[in-house]
Amino acid sequence: MHQALDSLLDLLDLEQIEEDIFRGQSRSAVVPRVFGGQVAAQALVAAGRTVPADRLAHSLHAYFLVAGDPGAPIVYTVDRIRDGRSFTTRRVVAIQHGQPIFHLSASFQTYEEGLEHQADMPPAPDPESLPTAAEMLPRYADVLGPDRVQKMLEAREAVDLRYVDAPPFAFVGDPQPPNSQVWFRTNGKLADDPLLHVCLATYVSDMTLLDSVLLAHGRGGWAVGDVVGASLDHAMWFHRPFRADEWLLYDQQSPSASGGRGLGQARIYTQEGRLAITVIQEGVVRVPR
Repeated sequence: MHQALDSLLDLLDLEQIEEDIFRGQSRSAVVPRVFGGQVAAQALVAAGRTVPADRLAHSLHAYFLVAGDPGAPIVYTVDRIRDGRSFTTRRVVAIQHGQPIFHLSASFQTYEEGLEHQADMPPAPDPESLPTAAEMLPRYADVLGPDRVQKMLEAREAVDLRYVDAPPFAFVGDPQPPNSQVWFRTNGKLADDPLLHVCLATYVSDMTLLDSVLLAHGRGGWAVGDVVGASLDHAMWFHRPFRADEWLLYDQQSPSASGGRGLGQARIYTQEGRLAITVIQEGVVRVPR
């Protein structure tokens, strides 16, 4: 297994310090705050640790309240809201320095047979035909700067994430349709625990979704330019089983930006074309005057 993936899995293996109370650490990020996908994934781990193994996560709804401090541990407290015959609901609050920084509600369900239909998977090239981050990012060193390229490479070592088209920082000053596709999978095989795969998909889901907002305005992405951004809320629905160590297509769009906020929505498909996850996220998108 890739060393960076080992480190990420260690990050998600929370320390239990009391019943329904867990503690997690942070890793360095491209920006000087805790990566939102990390907090969401750790909170889902905490919730899942209090749920029977036969109940699988089917949705989460979360709010990012305050930017996290990467130099301090995060305490996750779990409220056991409901344990029904088919569904289990948990609420998690992430706390740093005595104040909440993140709030998550998650729902889990026992397996059931039911009606089946799904939206068709959009066309996309074979992920193996696309450049890796190590091959692609250095091409934009003149836009991003060498230091930023190195930080982005380090932040993505655990996950093989490949853009179908050029990344948003290729379009500075050149507005594009607000659509983006990436393929992703972990850089190494994972255990079969379904919660682990759901948590890793949650981690990755915060990496690129709001890029589609900036594409519409030629702003070049969060790594360049003068745009100030941060995640506000995040929602995911897990429709069908999947593995985060096998290729997943993240098909992303932005239907709206207004009032200093931008909305991203996406569907995540397995390579075989099964709709696995739906994601919606809103974030702060501010351009200083």
